[in-house]
Amino acid sequence: MLKKHKVIFQPSGSRGEVEDGKTILEAAQSLGVDIEALCGNKKVCGKCKVRIEEGYFEKDNIDSGMAHLSPLTEAEKKHIKPEDGPGIRLSCTAEIHGDIKVFVPERSRAGKQVVRKAAKELTIKLDPAVKKYNVALAKPSLHDMTTGDWERVLKSLEENYGLKGLAFDYLVLKDLQDILRKGDWNATATVWMDKEIVKMEPGFVEASYGLAVDIGTTTCVGYLTDLSTGKVVNTESIMNPQVPYGEDVMSRITYAMSNPGGLETMQKAIIQGLNEIIERVAVDVNKDAPNPGYVIDDLTIVFNTAMHHIFLGLNPEYIGKSPFIPAVQNSLDIKARDLGLKINPGSYIHVLPIEAGFVGADNVGVLIAEEPYNQDEMVLIIDIGTNGELLMGNRNKVCSTSCATGPAFEGAQIKFGMRAAPGAIETVEIDPVTREPRYKVIGKADWHTHIAAVKAKGLCGSGIIGVVAEMFKAGIIDKSGRFVMDLGTNRVRKDVDGRPEYVLAWAAETSIGHDITITQGDVRALQLAKGALYAGAKLMMKRLGITKLDRVILAGAFGSHIDKVASLTLGMFPDCPIDMVYAVGNAAGDGSRMALLN
Repeated sequence: MLKKHKVIFQPSGSRGEVEDGKTILEAAQSLGVDIEALCGNKKVCGKCKVRIEEGYFEKDNIDSGMAHLSPLTEAEKKHIKPEDGPGIRLSCTAEIHGDIKVFVPERSRAGKQVVRKAAKELTIKLDPAVKKYNVALAKPSLHDMTTGDWERVLKSLEENYGLKGLAFDYLVLKDLQDILRKGDWNATATVWMDKEIVKMEPGFVEASYGLAVDIGTTTCVGYLTDLSTGKVVNTESIMNPQVPYGEDVMSRITYAMSNPGGLETMQKAIIQGLNEIIERVAVDVNKDAPNPGYVIDDLTIVFNTAMHHIFLGLNPEYIGKSPFIPAVQNSLDIKARDLGLKINPGSYIHVLPIEAGFVGADNVGVLIAEEPYNQDEMVLIIDIGTNGELLMGNRNKVCSTSCATGPAFEGAQIKFGMRAAPGAIETVEIDPVTREPRYKVIGKADWHTHIAAVKAKGLCGSGIIGVVAEMFKAGIIDKSGRFVMDLGTNRVRKDVDGRPEYVLAWAAETSIGHDITITQGDVRALQLAKGALYAGAKLMMKRLGITKLDRVILAGAFGSHIDKVASLTLGMFPDCPIDMVYAVGNAAGDGSRMALLN
Protein backbone atom coordinates (compact mmCIF):
# COMPACT_ATOMS: atom_id res chain seq x y z
CA MET A 1 0.00 0.00 0.00
CA LEU A 2 1.39 3.41 -1.00
CA LYS A 3 2.33 5.85 1.69
CA LYS A 4 0.02 8.84 2.10
CA HIS A 5 0.87 12.49 2.75
CA LYS A 6 -1.06 15.37 4.24
CA VAL A 7 -1.89 18.21 1.83
CA ILE A 8 -3.45 21.55 2.76
CA PHE A 9 -4.61 24.08 0.16
CA GLN A 10 -4.90 27.79 0.91
CA PRO A 11 -6.81 30.06 0.84
CA SER A 12 -9.68 27.53 0.51
CA GLY A 13 -8.58 25.53 3.55
CA SER A 14 -9.28 22.22 1.81
CA ARG A 15 -7.18 19.39 3.17
CA GLY A 16 -6.77 15.66 3.00
CA GLU A 17 -4.35 12.82 2.42
CA VAL A 18 -3.09 11.73 -1.01
CA GLU A 19 -0.96 8.84 -2.16
CA ASP A 20 2.77 9.25 -2.65
CA GLY A 21 3.64 10.27 -6.21
CA LYS A 22 0.40 12.10 -6.96
CA THR A 23 0.82 15.54 -8.53
CA ILE A 24 -0.40 18.65 -6.75
CA LEU A 25 -3.02 19.07 -9.49
CA GLU A 26 -4.32 15.53 -8.94
CA ALA A 27 -4.48 16.25 -5.21
CA ALA A 28 -6.39 19.47 -5.88
CA GLN A 29 -8.91 17.70 -8.12
CA SER A 30 -9.51 14.99 -5.54
CA LEU A 31 -10.09 17.59 -2.80
CA GLY A 32 -12.34 19.85 -4.88
CA VAL A 33 -9.82 22.67 -5.29
CA ASP A 34 -10.13 24.40 -8.66
CA ILE A 35 -6.76 25.19 -10.24
CA GLU A 36 -6.50 26.45 -13.81
CA ALA A 37 -5.34 23.55 -16.00
CA LEU A 38 -6.04 24.96 -19.41
CA CYS A 39 -3.83 22.55 -21.37
CA GLY A 40 -5.38 19.44 -19.83
CA ASN A 41 -2.26 18.29 -17.99
CA LYS A 42 -0.05 18.49 -21.09
CA LYS A 43 2.42 20.66 -19.13
CA VAL A 44 2.55 23.38 -21.76
CA CYS A 45 0.36 26.30 -20.60
CA GLY A 46 2.06 27.27 -17.33
CA LYS A 47 -1.28 28.43 -15.84
CA CYS A 48 -1.30 26.09 -12.81
CA LYS A 49 1.42 27.77 -10.72
CA VAL A 50 1.19 27.34 -6.96
CA ARG A 51 3.41 28.38 -4.05
CA ILE A 52 4.76 25.87 -1.56
CA GLU A 53 4.86 27.20 1.99
CA GLU A 54 8.09 26.46 3.83
CA GLY A 55 8.41 25.51 7.50
CA TYR A 56 6.51 23.95 10.36
CA PHE A 57 2.95 25.17 10.87
CA GLU A 58 1.93 24.38 14.43
CA LYS A 59 -1.75 25.18 13.96
CA ASP A 60 -2.04 22.64 11.16
CA ASN A 61 0.62 20.29 12.58
CA ILE A 62 2.36 20.10 9.22
CA ASP A 63 5.99 20.41 8.19
CA SER A 64 5.92 21.71 4.61
CA GLY A 65 8.66 22.40 2.11
CA MET A 66 9.92 22.17 -1.46
CA ALA A 67 12.03 19.19 -0.41
CA HIS A 68 8.81 17.17 -0.14
CA LEU A 69 8.27 17.41 -3.89
CA SER A 70 9.89 15.85 -6.94
CA PRO A 71 12.77 17.78 -8.55
CA LEU A 72 12.07 20.72 -10.86
CA THR A 73 11.14 19.55 -14.37
CA GLU A 74 12.10 21.00 -17.73
CA ALA A 75 8.52 22.27 -18.17
CA GLU A 76 8.81 24.15 -14.89
CA LYS A 77 12.18 25.63 -15.81
CA LYS A 78 10.52 27.00 -18.95
CA HIS A 79 7.46 28.54 -17.30
CA ILE A 80 8.62 29.63 -13.83
CA LYS A 81 10.23 33.08 -13.91
CA PRO A 82 12.23 34.95 -11.25
CA GLU A 83 9.43 37.50 -10.90
CA ASP A 84 7.07 34.71 -9.80
CA GLY A 85 8.88 34.64 -6.48
CA PRO A 86 10.19 31.78 -4.33
CA GLY A 87 8.50 28.44 -3.80
CA ILE A 88 6.64 28.33 -7.14
CA ARG A 89 5.90 25.00 -8.81
CA LEU A 90 3.63 23.83 -11.62
CA SER A 91 0.90 21.80 -9.97
CA CYS A 92 0.52 19.52 -13.00
CA THR A 93 4.09 18.20 -12.81
CA ALA A 94 5.23 18.51 -9.17
CA GLU A 95 4.83 15.13 -7.46
CA ILE A 96 4.10 14.88 -3.75
CA HIS A 97 6.54 12.87 -1.60
CA GLY A 98 5.86 14.45 1.78
CA ASP A 99 3.47 16.70 3.69
CA ILE A 100 2.92 20.09 2.02
CA LYS A 101 0.95 23.29 2.43
CA VAL A 102 0.04 24.84 -0.92
CA PHE A 103 -1.06 28.39 -1.63
CA VAL A 104 -3.02 28.85 -4.88
CA PRO A 105 -2.48 32.41 -6.18
CA GLU A 106 -5.55 34.22 -7.48
CA ARG A 107 -4.14 34.09 -11.00
CA SER A 108 -4.14 30.27 -10.84
CA ARG A 109 -7.62 29.90 -9.40
CA ALA A 110 -10.30 28.73 -11.83
CA GLY A 111 -12.91 31.47 -11.51
CA LYS A 112 -16.60 30.79 -11.95
CA GLN A 113 -17.48 31.07 -15.61
CA VAL A 114 -19.82 33.87 -16.60
CA VAL A 115 -22.19 32.01 -18.91
CA ARG A 116 -24.18 34.21 -21.28
CA LYS A 117 -26.54 31.94 -23.18
CA ALA A 118 -30.00 33.46 -22.86
CA ALA A 119 -32.90 31.91 -24.76
CA LYS A 120 -34.56 33.73 -27.65
CA GLU A 121 -38.14 33.51 -28.86
CA LEU A 122 -38.77 30.73 -31.39
CA THR A 123 -41.54 30.45 -33.96
CA ILE A 124 -42.24 26.78 -34.47
CA LYS A 125 -45.17 24.42 -34.85
CA LEU A 126 -45.55 22.59 -31.55
CA ASP A 127 -45.41 18.82 -31.94
CA PRO A 128 -43.35 17.49 -29.02
CA ALA A 129 -42.34 13.85 -28.72
CA VAL A 130 -44.25 13.50 -25.44
CA LYS A 131 -47.91 14.31 -24.93
CA LYS A 132 -50.25 13.97 -21.97
CA TYR A 133 -53.62 12.20 -22.17
CA ASN A 134 -56.33 12.15 -19.54
CA VAL A 135 -57.56 8.70 -18.54
CA ALA A 136 -60.93 8.31 -16.79
CA LEU A 137 -61.76 4.75 -15.74
CA ALA A 138 -64.80 3.23 -14.09
CA LYS A 139 -64.13 1.80 -10.68
CA PRO A 140 -63.60 -1.96 -11.15
CA SER A 141 -65.93 -4.54 -9.67
CA LEU A 142 -66.21 -8.29 -9.37
CA HIS A 143 -67.97 -8.31 -12.76
CA ASP A 144 -64.80 -7.25 -14.65
CA MET A 145 -62.14 -8.84 -12.49
CA THR A 146 -60.63 -10.57 -15.52
CA THR A 147 -59.27 -7.25 -16.86
CA GLY A 148 -56.13 -5.81 -15.26
CA ASP A 149 -55.49 -2.13 -14.61
CA TRP A 150 -52.86 -2.02 -17.35
CA GLU A 151 -55.27 -3.39 -19.92
CA ARG A 152 -58.00 -0.96 -18.78
CA VAL A 153 -55.68 2.02 -19.29
CA LEU A 154 -54.62 0.81 -22.73
CA LYS A 155 -58.25 0.28 -23.75
CA SER A 156 -59.18 3.80 -22.64
CA LEU A 157 -56.32 5.39 -24.59
CA GLU A 158 -57.25 3.43 -27.72
CA GLU A 159 -60.96 4.20 -27.52
CA ASN A 160 -60.59 7.91 -26.70
CA TYR A 161 -57.42 8.90 -28.56
CA GLY A 162 -56.83 6.20 -31.16
CA LEU A 163 -53.54 5.14 -29.54
CA LYS A 164 -52.98 1.48 -30.36
CA GLY A 165 -50.36 -1.03 -29.26
CA LEU A 166 -48.79 1.15 -26.57
CA ALA A 167 -45.96 -0.26 -24.47
CA PHE A 168 -45.62 0.42 -20.74
CA ASP A 169 -42.35 1.42 -19.12
CA TYR A 170 -41.69 -1.17 -16.42
CA LEU A 171 -41.33 1.44 -13.64
CA VAL A 172 -44.68 2.93 -14.63
CA LEU A 173 -46.29 -0.49 -14.38
CA LYS A 174 -44.87 -0.99 -10.87
CA ASP A 175 -46.67 2.10 -9.54
CA LEU A 176 -49.76 1.98 -11.76
CA GLN A 177 -52.28 0.53 -9.32
CA ASP A 178 -51.45 2.96 -6.52
CA ILE A 179 -51.62 5.92 -8.93
CA LEU A 180 -55.06 4.96 -10.27
CA ARG A 181 -56.53 4.57 -6.80
CA LYS A 182 -54.89 7.77 -5.52
CA GLY A 183 -56.57 9.69 -8.34
CA ASP A 184 -59.94 8.01 -7.78
CA TRP A 185 -59.61 6.32 -11.19
CA ASN A 186 -58.68 9.57 -12.94
CA ALA A 187 -55.09 9.70 -14.19
CA THR A 188 -52.80 11.30 -16.75
CA ALA A 189 -50.67 9.20 -19.10
CA THR A 190 -47.52 10.70 -20.59
CA VAL A 191 -46.92 9.02 -23.94
CA TRP A 192 -43.65 9.15 -25.91
CA MET A 193 -43.84 9.18 -29.73
CA ASP A 194 -47.34 7.58 -29.53
CA LYS A 195 -45.46 4.37 -28.71
CA GLU A 196 -44.83 4.07 -24.98
CA ILE A 197 -46.34 5.23 -21.71
CA VAL A 198 -43.39 6.72 -19.80
CA LYS A 199 -45.25 8.23 -16.85
CA MET A 200 -48.60 7.92 -15.05
CA GLU A 201 -49.81 10.60 -12.61
CA PRO A 202 -52.91 10.66 -10.40
CA GLY A 203 -55.63 13.08 -11.46
CA PHE A 204 -55.73 15.25 -14.56
CA VAL A 205 -52.37 16.99 -15.09
CA GLU A 206 -51.93 19.58 -17.82
CA ALA A 207 -48.40 20.87 -17.20
CA SER A 208 -45.74 19.18 -19.32
CA TYR A 209 -42.09 20.19 -19.32
CA GLY A 210 -39.04 19.35 -21.38
CA LEU A 211 -35.40 20.32 -21.05
CA ALA A 212 -33.24 21.36 -24.00
CA VAL A 213 -29.51 21.06 -23.24
CA ASP A 214 -26.38 22.35 -24.93
CA ILE A 215 -23.17 20.89 -23.54
CA GLY A 216 -20.21 22.92 -24.73
CA THR A 217 -16.55 22.21 -24.11
CA THR A 218 -16.45 25.09 -21.63
CA THR A 219 -20.07 25.81 -20.68
CA CYS A 220 -23.32 23.89 -20.29
CA VAL A 221 -26.83 25.36 -20.43
CA GLY A 222 -30.31 23.96 -19.97
CA TYR A 223 -33.64 25.52 -21.02
CA LEU A 224 -36.71 24.30 -19.13
CA THR A 225 -39.54 24.59 -21.64
CA ASP A 226 -43.32 24.35 -21.34
CA LEU A 227 -44.16 21.78 -24.01
CA SER A 228 -47.73 23.06 -24.36
CA THR A 229 -46.73 26.67 -25.15
CA GLY A 230 -43.11 26.43 -26.28
CA LYS A 231 -42.11 29.11 -23.75
CA VAL A 232 -38.87 28.89 -21.78
CA VAL A 233 -39.79 28.74 -18.10
CA ASN A 234 -36.31 28.77 -16.62
CA THR A 235 -32.68 28.74 -17.76
CA GLU A 236 -29.62 27.56 -15.87
CA SER A 237 -25.99 27.27 -16.90
CA ILE A 238 -22.73 26.08 -15.40
CA MET A 239 -19.11 25.78 -16.39
CA ASN A 240 -18.49 22.32 -17.82
CA PRO A 241 -17.21 20.32 -14.81
CA GLN A 242 -14.79 18.48 -17.12
CA VAL A 243 -12.67 21.64 -17.53
CA PRO A 244 -10.17 20.58 -14.81
CA TYR A 245 -9.34 17.55 -16.98
CA GLY A 246 -8.59 19.59 -20.09
CA GLU A 247 -9.56 22.90 -21.63
CA ASP A 248 -10.19 21.66 -25.17
CA VAL A 249 -11.49 18.50 -26.81
CA MET A 250 -8.10 17.02 -27.62
CA SER A 251 -6.79 17.44 -24.09
CA ARG A 252 -9.85 15.60 -22.73
CA ILE A 253 -9.44 12.82 -25.24
CA THR A 254 -5.82 12.61 -24.13
CA TYR A 255 -6.89 12.52 -20.47
CA ALA A 256 -9.31 9.67 -21.16
CA MET A 257 -6.65 7.70 -23.02
CA SER A 258 -3.75 8.26 -20.64
CA ASN A 259 -5.45 7.99 -17.23
CA PRO A 260 -6.98 4.72 -15.98
CA GLY A 261 -10.62 5.48 -15.25
CA GLY A 262 -10.29 8.89 -16.91
CA LEU A 263 -13.30 8.43 -19.18
CA GLU A 264 -15.49 7.29 -16.28
CA THR A 265 -14.30 10.25 -14.17
CA MET A 266 -15.23 12.78 -16.86
CA GLN A 267 -18.56 11.08 -17.63
CA LYS A 268 -19.48 11.14 -13.95
CA ALA A 269 -18.53 14.82 -13.76
CA ILE A 270 -20.77 15.87 -16.65
CA ILE A 271 -23.71 13.74 -15.44
CA GLN A 272 -23.43 15.37 -12.02
CA GLY A 273 -23.22 18.79 -13.66
CA LEU A 274 -26.32 18.17 -15.78
CA ASN A 275 -28.19 16.93 -12.71
CA GLU A 276 -27.27 20.21 -11.03
CA ILE A 277 -28.84 22.10 -13.94
CA ILE A 278 -31.91 19.84 -13.81
CA GLU A 279 -32.49 20.49 -10.12
CA ARG A 280 -32.02 24.25 -10.48
CA VAL A 281 -34.36 24.72 -13.45
CA ALA A 282 -37.09 22.46 -12.06
CA VAL A 283 -37.28 23.54 -8.43
CA ASP A 284 -39.52 26.56 -9.14
CA VAL A 285 -42.20 24.46 -10.88
CA ASN A 286 -41.95 21.43 -8.57
CA LYS A 287 -40.96 22.90 -5.22
CA ASP A 288 -42.43 20.35 -2.86
CA ALA A 289 -41.21 17.21 -4.62
CA PRO A 290 -38.27 15.24 -3.18
CA ASN A 291 -36.81 15.18 -6.70
CA PRO A 292 -37.82 18.38 -8.57
CA GLY A 293 -36.47 17.03 -11.87
CA TYR A 294 -39.16 14.33 -12.09
CA VAL A 295 -41.46 17.00 -13.55
CA ILE A 296 -39.34 16.88 -16.75
CA ASP A 297 -40.85 14.46 -19.28
CA ASP A 298 -38.43 14.85 -22.19
CA LEU A 299 -34.84 15.98 -22.77
CA THR A 300 -32.92 16.82 -25.94
CA ILE A 301 -29.18 17.38 -26.00
CA VAL A 302 -26.52 18.70 -28.38
CA PHE A 303 -22.73 18.76 -28.09
CA ASN A 304 -19.61 18.34 -30.18
CA THR A 305 -18.43 14.82 -30.99
CA ALA A 306 -15.91 14.58 -28.17
CA MET A 307 -18.40 15.77 -25.53
CA HIS A 308 -20.97 13.36 -27.06
CA HIS A 309 -18.69 10.36 -26.58
CA ILE A 310 -17.60 11.29 -23.06
CA PHE A 311 -21.20 11.99 -21.96
CA LEU A 312 -22.28 8.57 -23.22
CA GLY A 313 -19.21 6.81 -21.83
CA LEU A 314 -17.97 5.89 -25.31
CA ASN A 315 -14.24 5.56 -25.90
CA PRO A 316 -13.17 8.84 -27.58
CA GLU A 317 -9.77 7.50 -28.70
CA TYR A 318 -10.72 6.90 -32.33
CA ILE A 319 -12.27 10.32 -32.89
CA GLY A 320 -8.96 11.79 -31.76
CA LYS A 321 -6.98 10.26 -34.61
CA SER A 322 -7.38 10.07 -38.38
CA PRO A 323 -9.84 9.31 -39.96
CA PHE A 324 -11.83 10.55 -36.88
CA ILE A 325 -14.60 7.93 -36.95
CA PRO A 326 -17.24 8.20 -34.18
CA ALA A 327 -18.66 5.16 -32.41
CA VAL A 328 -22.15 6.14 -33.57
CA GLN A 329 -23.38 8.86 -35.91
CA ASN A 330 -27.16 8.49 -35.78
CA SER A 331 -29.46 10.06 -33.22
CA LEU A 332 -30.09 8.06 -30.05
CA ASP A 333 -32.95 7.69 -27.56
CA ILE A 334 -31.77 6.51 -24.15
CA LYS A 335 -33.72 6.07 -20.92
CA ALA A 336 -32.89 8.78 -18.37
CA ARG A 337 -32.30 6.18 -15.65
CA ASP A 338 -29.70 4.42 -17.79
CA LEU A 339 -27.58 7.58 -17.75
CA GLY A 340 -28.31 8.48 -14.14
CA LEU A 341 -30.15 11.69 -15.03
CA LYS A 342 -32.65 12.87 -12.44
CA ILE A 343 -35.66 13.58 -14.61
CA ASN A 344 -38.67 11.26 -14.87
CA PRO A 345 -36.81 7.91 -14.93
CA GLY A 346 -39.00 6.42 -17.67
CA SER A 347 -38.44 9.33 -20.04
CA TYR A 348 -36.02 9.35 -22.94
CA ILE A 349 -32.93 11.45 -23.60
CA HIS A 350 -32.83 12.34 -27.30
CA VAL A 351 -29.26 12.77 -28.54
CA LEU A 352 -29.14 14.62 -31.85
CA PRO A 353 -26.98 13.05 -34.60
CA ILE A 354 -23.34 13.76 -35.39
CA GLU A 355 -22.45 15.06 -38.86
CA ALA A 356 -18.87 13.79 -39.24
CA GLY A 357 -15.57 13.94 -37.38
CA PHE A 358 -15.61 16.78 -34.86
CA VAL A 359 -18.66 18.38 -36.49
CA GLY A 360 -21.14 17.21 -33.92
CA ALA A 361 -24.74 17.43 -32.80
CA ASP A 362 -24.24 21.06 -31.75
CA ASN A 363 -23.66 21.97 -35.40
CA VAL A 364 -26.86 20.10 -36.27
CA GLY A 365 -28.56 22.33 -33.71
CA VAL A 366 -27.17 25.45 -35.40
CA LEU A 367 -28.30 24.10 -38.78
CA ILE A 368 -31.85 23.56 -37.47
CA ALA A 369 -32.02 26.99 -35.85
CA GLU A 370 -30.56 29.15 -38.63
CA GLU A 371 -31.85 27.19 -41.67
CA PRO A 372 -29.25 28.20 -44.29
CA TYR A 373 -30.84 25.55 -46.53
CA ASN A 374 -33.98 27.73 -46.78
CA GLN A 375 -32.20 30.95 -47.81
CA ASP A 376 -31.18 32.48 -51.12
CA GLU A 377 -28.26 34.45 -49.63
CA MET A 378 -24.85 32.86 -49.31
CA VAL A 379 -24.35 32.79 -45.54
CA LEU A 380 -21.44 31.83 -43.27
CA ILE A 381 -22.38 30.75 -39.75
CA ILE A 382 -19.55 30.57 -37.22
CA ASP A 383 -20.19 28.95 -33.84
CA ILE A 384 -17.18 30.33 -32.00
CA GLY A 385 -16.56 28.12 -29.01
CA THR A 386 -13.61 26.17 -27.74
CA ASN A 387 -14.20 23.94 -30.76
CA GLY A 388 -15.12 26.23 -33.66
CA GLU A 389 -17.67 24.96 -36.17
CA LEU A 390 -18.61 26.60 -39.46
CA LEU A 391 -21.58 26.26 -41.80
CA MET A 392 -21.72 27.84 -45.24
CA GLY A 393 -24.27 27.74 -48.03
CA ASN A 394 -27.83 28.45 -49.12
CA ARG A 395 -30.81 26.52 -50.43
CA ASN A 396 -28.64 25.02 -53.20
CA LYS A 397 -25.94 23.46 -51.04
CA VAL A 398 -24.59 23.61 -47.49
CA CYS A 399 -21.22 22.39 -46.19
CA SER A 400 -19.66 22.40 -42.73
CA THR A 401 -16.33 21.99 -40.98
CA SER A 402 -14.69 22.34 -37.58
CA CYS A 403 -11.41 23.87 -36.45
CA ALA A 404 -9.46 24.16 -33.22
CA THR A 405 -10.03 27.76 -32.15
CA GLY A 406 -10.49 27.34 -28.43
CA PRO A 407 -7.05 27.35 -26.83
CA ALA A 408 -6.35 31.01 -27.62
CA PHE A 409 -9.90 32.35 -27.49
CA GLU A 410 -10.43 30.70 -24.10
CA GLY A 411 -7.07 31.83 -22.75
CA ALA A 412 -4.98 28.66 -22.75
CA GLN A 413 -2.24 30.08 -24.96
CA ILE A 414 -2.39 33.71 -23.77
CA LYS A 415 -0.02 34.82 -21.00
CA PHE A 416 -2.75 36.52 -18.98
CA GLY A 417 -5.65 34.76 -20.67
CA MET A 418 -8.55 33.40 -18.64
CA ARG A 419 -12.14 32.28 -19.05
CA ALA A 420 -15.00 34.78 -19.02
CA ALA A 421 -15.11 35.14 -15.24
CA PRO A 422 -15.38 38.22 -12.97
CA GLY A 423 -12.25 40.33 -13.27
CA ALA A 424 -11.60 39.40 -16.91
CA ILE A 425 -11.01 42.32 -19.26
CA GLU A 426 -13.66 41.96 -21.98
CA THR A 427 -13.60 45.27 -23.88
CA VAL A 428 -10.58 47.42 -24.80
CA GLU A 429 -9.98 50.74 -26.53
CA ILE A 430 -6.53 52.25 -27.21
CA ASP A 431 -5.96 55.91 -28.04
CA PRO A 432 -4.17 55.92 -31.43
CA VAL A 433 -2.10 58.99 -30.45
CA THR A 434 -1.09 58.39 -26.82
CA ARG A 435 -1.42 54.55 -27.00
CA GLU A 436 -3.12 54.73 -23.59
CA PRO A 437 -5.80 52.05 -23.06
CA ARG A 438 -9.09 51.95 -21.30
CA TYR A 439 -10.97 48.74 -20.61
CA LYS A 440 -14.00 47.15 -19.03
CA VAL A 441 -13.94 44.06 -16.84
CA ILE A 442 -16.69 41.49 -16.39
CA GLY A 443 -18.78 42.47 -13.39
CA LYS A 444 -18.40 46.24 -13.93
CA ALA A 445 -20.41 48.30 -16.40
CA ASP A 446 -18.10 51.32 -16.72
CA TRP A 447 -14.60 51.85 -18.10
CA HIS A 448 -11.82 51.22 -15.59
CA THR A 449 -10.82 54.89 -15.72
CA HIS A 450 -14.17 55.76 -14.08
CA ILE A 451 -14.11 53.14 -11.31
CA ALA A 452 -11.29 53.26 -8.81
CA ALA A 453 -12.13 49.83 -7.37
CA VAL A 454 -11.82 47.90 -10.64
CA LYS A 455 -9.23 45.14 -10.30
CA ALA A 456 -8.42 43.21 -13.47
CA LYS A 457 -7.25 39.62 -13.31
CA GLY A 458 -6.64 38.79 -16.99
CA LEU A 459 -8.32 38.82 -20.42
CA CYS A 460 -11.16 36.68 -21.73
CA GLY A 461 -11.65 35.87 -25.42
CA SER A 462 -13.46 39.06 -26.42
CA GLY A 463 -10.82 41.12 -24.61
CA ILE A 464 -7.98 39.32 -26.38
CA ILE A 465 -9.54 39.95 -29.80
CA GLY A 466 -10.35 43.54 -28.92
CA VAL A 467 -6.94 44.50 -27.59
CA VAL A 468 -4.99 43.01 -30.51
CA ALA A 469 -7.28 44.76 -33.01
CA GLU A 470 -6.81 48.02 -31.11
CA MET A 471 -3.03 47.53 -31.01
CA PHE A 472 -3.03 47.16 -34.79
CA LYS A 473 -5.15 50.27 -35.30
CA ALA A 474 -2.91 52.24 -32.92
CA GLY A 475 0.24 51.16 -34.76
CA ILE A 476 1.63 49.14 -31.86
CA ILE A 477 1.84 46.06 -34.10
CA ASP A 478 2.18 46.00 -37.88
CA LYS A 479 0.12 43.97 -40.35
CA SER A 480 2.37 40.95 -39.81
CA GLY A 481 1.67 41.07 -36.07
CA ARG A 482 5.19 42.20 -35.17
CA PHE A 483 5.63 44.84 -32.45
CA VAL A 484 6.67 48.36 -33.44
CA MET A 485 9.16 49.66 -30.86
CA ASP A 486 10.26 53.23 -30.01
CA LEU A 487 6.76 54.69 -30.02
CA GLY A 488 7.49 57.07 -27.16
CA THR A 489 5.32 55.26 -24.59
CA ASN A 490 6.37 53.21 -21.59
CA ARG A 491 3.56 50.76 -22.32
CA VAL A 492 5.52 49.24 -25.19
CA ARG A 493 8.61 47.60 -23.73
CA LYS A 494 10.66 44.39 -23.58
CA ASP A 495 10.23 41.79 -20.87
CA VAL A 496 13.04 40.30 -18.82
CA ASP A 497 13.84 37.93 -21.67
CA GLY A 498 14.04 40.75 -24.21
CA ARG A 499 10.70 40.01 -25.89
CA PRO A 500 8.33 42.88 -26.77
CA GLU A 501 5.07 43.38 -24.89
CA TYR A 502 2.33 45.97 -24.37
CA VAL A 503 1.21 46.86 -20.84
CA LEU A 504 -2.58 46.88 -20.77
CA ALA A 505 -2.96 47.22 -17.00
CA TRP A 506 -0.35 48.25 -14.46
CA ALA A 507 0.13 46.05 -11.40
CA ALA A 508 -1.64 48.59 -9.16
CA GLU A 509 -4.79 48.20 -11.28
CA THR A 510 -4.85 44.40 -11.01
CA SER A 511 -5.85 41.83 -8.41
CA ILE A 512 -2.85 39.62 -9.19
CA GLY A 513 -0.05 42.04 -8.33
CA HIS A 514 1.51 41.93 -11.83
CA ASP A 515 1.29 44.10 -14.91
CA ILE A 516 -1.16 42.54 -17.36
CA THR A 517 0.61 42.52 -20.70
CA ILE A 518 0.05 41.41 -24.29
CA THR A 519 3.13 39.63 -25.58
CA GLN A 520 4.43 38.80 -29.03
CA GLY A 521 3.54 35.17 -28.26
CA ASP A 522 -0.04 36.19 -27.47
CA VAL A 523 -0.39 37.91 -30.82
CA ARG A 524 0.99 34.87 -32.63
CA ALA A 525 -1.38 32.51 -30.75
CA LEU A 526 -4.36 34.66 -31.73
CA GLN A 527 -3.16 34.72 -35.34
CA LEU A 528 -3.11 30.92 -35.38
CA ALA A 529 -6.62 30.67 -33.91
CA LYS A 530 -8.20 33.26 -36.18
CA GLY A 531 -6.25 31.80 -39.10
CA ALA A 532 -7.95 28.46 -38.47
CA LEU A 533 -11.38 30.08 -38.76
CA TYR A 534 -10.41 32.08 -41.84
CA ALA A 535 -8.82 29.07 -43.55
CA GLY A 536 -11.86 26.93 -42.82
CA ALA A 537 -14.15 29.56 -44.33
CA LYS A 538 -11.96 30.03 -47.42
CA LEU A 539 -11.80 26.27 -48.02
CA MET A 540 -15.59 26.07 -47.88
CA MET A 541 -15.88 29.01 -50.29
CA LYS A 542 -13.58 27.15 -52.66
CA ARG A 543 -15.64 23.96 -52.27
CA LEU A 544 -18.83 25.88 -53.09
CA GLY A 545 -17.20 27.80 -55.94
CA ILE A 546 -18.00 31.28 -54.57
CA THR A 547 -15.93 34.45 -54.14
CA LYS A 548 -18.01 36.50 -51.70
CA LEU A 549 -20.39 36.17 -48.79
CA ASP A 550 -23.74 37.91 -48.45
CA ARG A 551 -24.03 37.50 -44.70
CA VAL A 552 -22.02 36.31 -41.68
CA ILE A 553 -23.69 35.02 -38.51
CA LEU A 554 -21.72 34.79 -35.27
CA ALA A 555 -23.23 32.17 -32.99
CA GLY A 556 -22.48 30.90 -29.50
CA ALA A 557 -22.07 32.78 -26.23
CA PHE A 558 -18.55 33.81 -27.23
CA GLY A 559 -19.55 34.84 -30.76
CA SER A 560 -22.30 37.05 -29.33
CA HIS A 561 -19.87 39.13 -27.28
CA ILE A 562 -16.97 39.80 -29.61
CA ASP A 563 -16.82 43.10 -31.45
CA LYS A 564 -17.63 42.49 -35.11
CA VAL A 565 -15.45 45.43 -36.23
CA ALA A 566 -12.49 43.99 -34.29
CA SER A 567 -13.18 40.57 -35.82
CA LEU A 568 -13.12 41.95 -39.34
CA THR A 569 -10.04 44.04 -38.54
CA LEU A 570 -8.18 40.89 -37.55
CA GLY A 571 -9.48 38.87 -40.51
CA MET A 572 -11.27 36.20 -38.47
CA PHE A 573 -13.51 35.54 -41.46
CA PRO A 574 -13.63 36.61 -45.12
CA ASP A 575 -14.73 40.18 -45.87
CA CYS A 576 -18.42 40.93 -45.63
CA PRO A 577 -20.29 44.27 -45.34
CA ILE A 578 -20.22 45.18 -41.64
CA ASP A 579 -24.00 45.72 -41.58
CA MET A 580 -24.43 42.12 -42.75
CA VAL A 581 -22.58 40.64 -39.79
CA TYR A 582 -24.97 39.50 -37.06
CA ALA A 583 -24.79 37.85 -33.64
CA VAL A 584 -27.58 35.37 -32.90
CA GLY A 585 -26.70 34.00 -29.46
CA ASN A 586 -26.73 30.32 -28.63
CA ALA A 587 -27.92 28.86 -31.94
CA ALA A 588 -26.96 25.31 -30.90
CA GLY A 589 -29.19 25.64 -27.83
CA ASP A 590 -31.97 27.07 -29.99
CA GLY A 591 -31.70 24.01 -32.23
CA SER A 592 -31.92 21.74 -29.21
CA ARG A 593 -35.12 23.53 -28.14
CA MET A 594 -36.59 23.25 -31.64
CA ALA A 595 -35.93 19.50 -31.60
CA LEU A 596 -37.62 19.35 -28.19
CA LEU A 597 -40.71 21.18 -29.42
CA ASN A 598 -41.11 19.48 -32.79
